[in-house]
Amino acid sequence: MEQENINALDEIHKGATMGIDAVNMILDKVEDKKLKSILEQELHEYKDIAQKVDAIYPNYNEGQPHSTGVMNKVMTWSGIEMKTMDDTSNSKIAEILLQGVNMGIIEGRKILNKKKINKEVESIVSDYVTMQEKNVETLKSYL
Repeated sequence: MEQENINALDEIHKGATMGIDAVNMILDKVEDKKLKSILEQELHEYKDIAQKVDAIYPNYNEGQPHSTGVMNKVMTWSGIEMKTMDDTSNSKIAEILLQGVNMGIIEGRKILNKKKINKEVESIVSDYVTMQEKNVETLKSYL
């Protein structure tokens, strides 16, 4: 169970930091004030999840939780740049973000469905999935 807890925390931290990176990279392309406000709230929520993982990670492992690597950041940035080169509409922004959010939901649900993690870790994973599912509903209205 211990390794499953570490793996779950690593995956959720990586997902949260990828969310932070993506939102930070796309925020300057958003002109709509309401959408920008929504994305800033999402950014805050991603940071909150990452901080929760950081706080309990030492209980499970001596190292640091996994984050996005430089190569992953470059690929995310270049993907956003390519996809928004001709279109920075709210619909395009929502579409790009929904693709990442859906990956986060899938990973989080897989972890929860295995049920091989303790309650403390399960709570963080559940919070992450719930946040992502809420974000899907919000972003869908911009498609």
